[in-house]
Amino acid sequence: MTEHVWSYRETSGRVQGVDLTGFKVEAVDGGIGKVDKHSDEVDSAYLVVDTGPWIFGKEVLLPAGTVSRIDVDDEKIYVDRTKEQIKNAPEFHRDKHLEDVGYHAELGTYYGAGGPFGGRSL
Repeated sequence: MTEHVWSYRETSGRVQGVDLTGFKVEAVDGGIGKVDKHSDEVDSAYLVVDTGPWIFGKEVLLPAGTVSRIDVDDEKIYVDRTKEQIKNAPEFHRDKHLEDVGYHAELGTYYGAGGPFGGRSL
């Protein structure tokens, strides 16, 4: 995984300017939903994924560092986490995720070097 969980990996295939909204998101063990929103901000890039019925219509926020590959032709994004790991992530709060530094840090810790993954890809 990258040193910074809020940045896309150089090897992910991320093409600047491509709108990822609507792309399907695939965990290592199957589909988890579609991208509802995304940000390419430097050091704060992320995907908001609408999980549909998978976890009762909830949304999850995935830092860009979890993206292992983007297939623009098939409109799919692959992340290196399991469905269970994503389901167990801190709850997404649409209204405060941009302003709440603590929430940002909590997600960064969960998905980054200080979290259960030890900064390594699965």
